[in-house]
Amino acid sequence: MIMTHSTLQEAVGQVTAVASAHAQQVDSEGTYPVDSVAALRSSGLLGLVIGEEAGGMGAGPVEFTEVLGAIAAACGSTAMIYLMHVAAAVTVASAPPAAMPDLLARMASGEVLGTLAFSEKGSRSHFWAPVSESVADGDDVLFSAYKSWVTSAGYADVYVMSSKSAVDPETVDLYAIPAGTVGLDIAGPWSGLGLRGNASSPMSVEVTIPASYRIGEPGSGFGTMMATVLPWFNLGNSAVSLGLSTAAVDAAVAHVTGARLEHLDQALSALPTIRAQIAKMSITLAAQTSYLAQAAAKVATPAGDTALFVLGVKASANDAALIITESAMRVCGGAAFSKHLPIERAFRDARAGSVMAPTADVLYDFYGKALTGLPLF
Repeated sequence: MIMTHSTLQEAVGQVTAVASAHAQQVDSEGTYPVDSVAALRSSGLLGLVIGEEAGGMGAGPVEFTEVLGAIAAACGSTAMIYLMHVAAAVTVASAPPAAMPDLLARMASGEVLGTLAFSEKGSRSHFWAPVSESVADGDDVLFSAYKSWVTSAGYADVYVMSSKSAVDPETVDLYAIPAGTVGLDIAGPWSGLGLRGNASSPMSVEVTIPASYRIGEPGSGFGTMMATVLPWFNLGNSAVSLGLSTAAVDAAVAHVTGARLEHLDQALSALPTIRAQIAKMSITLAAQTSYLAQAAAKVATPAGDTALFVLGVKASANDAALIITESAMRVCGGAAFSKHLPIERAFRDARAGSVMAPTADVLYDFYGKALTGLPLF
């Protein structure tokens, strides 16, 4: 698919219209946004950053963050599902598994929805250090794992999973495992404070798969996580945080300019305290949006300081979203608290970013290590 600006805008509009219409129901009922995902599949956006040779749009990090931010402003759950698909797609694109030569094209076309399954109870937010094991058995691999926080669990068509390498357990392997593989099971329900529709259930994995499902060479998984997954995931997670922040700011501005103090014949925006809070929210959002744009440009064209941007942007955007959405709740008072405005949903959804691996605190530590010349690991 050849991407033009109008093509992209039309696709984004198609998805955000559906996502917005269903966002409240998805959140209140904790249901997977099947209509929004169907819109994603038909829009071409599942192939946004996949190369044109594989049937994708061939877009880069800048377009990705802009598209994802727009989707997040409509529905946080849909945005996270989309982010995890893109993260899985760029991982597959880095070294397509030999047994699935058409997987990337199918992910680009919308036939296959992908997701990552890296997080584990045993290593918590240290997603790069799986405790899961894979054991070579001739041309097959015996893969045993308990994965936590698997977005689209039970709904994805392919899961990109990590384990200790079957060749060298001191290293990491990545595998693309199709849904429906015997022994790939949902291990529990998903119920979260926010992002209630993204089906981030735990999964129990006891499968025998061909070794040719592996992504890349044996033991190459850690390098792929750091060089490919981390930059794209951190950019995308930042975009989700800022999309949620945008929704909160827009709703807060609309409320304070529309709601009135009838006894004073004034809009709420007539109060200097409210105007000051709105100003601070907007300035913080503008600054973080600029930082994200710089980070995306750095990933698109790497330079010497690209790693610092990759490490800093998610932590910074996550924390900004906490502040912005809390301020929006405070400014809009009872109207927000009583769920008459979408701000309360954005407030809850925004809490996920900072605790999502790699957590904001871990990234700040890594950033400090990088600045002071210490090894990250």
